[in-house]
Amino acid sequence: MKTLETDRLILRLWKETDVDDLFEYAKDVRVGPNAGWPPHENIETSKRIVSGFIKENEVYAIVLKSENKVIGSLGVHDRKPDEALADLQQREIGYVLNPNYWGSGIMPEAVKCVIKHGFEALDLELIWCCHYDFNENSKRVIEKCGFSYRFSNSKTLPLLGDKEVENLCYSILKEEYFGS
Repeated sequence: MKTLETDRLILRLWKETDVDDLFEYAKDVRVGPNAGWPPHENIETSKRIVSGFIKENEVYAIVLKSENKVIGSLGVHDRKPDEALADLQQREIGYVLNPNYWGSGIMPEAVKCVIKHGFEALDLELIWCCHYDFNENSKRVIEKCGFSYRFSNSKTLPLLGDKEVENLCYSILKEEYFGS
């Protein structure tokens, strides 16, 4: 993954030294459950997750330049939410942000940067973004970034005790992005 930059942010690969920053927000009960995972109970959980991020090479660390601190993550995953469109070059993005930075426009800034990179540099034809029905913050980010609602489906979240939720999926096609 190529390092990306916006006015306020650097989107880069994770480093082992980012563990404390991840734990700071991943232990917050407002973060993980909105993304389908439980809050981190200890630093060891965060260490394991950072190691996974490094190995998978699909998740950016979101670094706030002014603080030189990781304040969130943004995954660019090789998933195909709609099998009818499986032949298209596509990715699904997902994100979390430290609640101390909610409402500051940081996540739309990061998502728009990844969308631009996806269509211009990676030659993607389609980008997805989904959220659970109870996650209004993610819904607002998705709408601000130009995605259109496509469908919803029921989903079971095994990491949250098999909680049943509605998963709302949105996408943006390359021609929609360049046409707007």
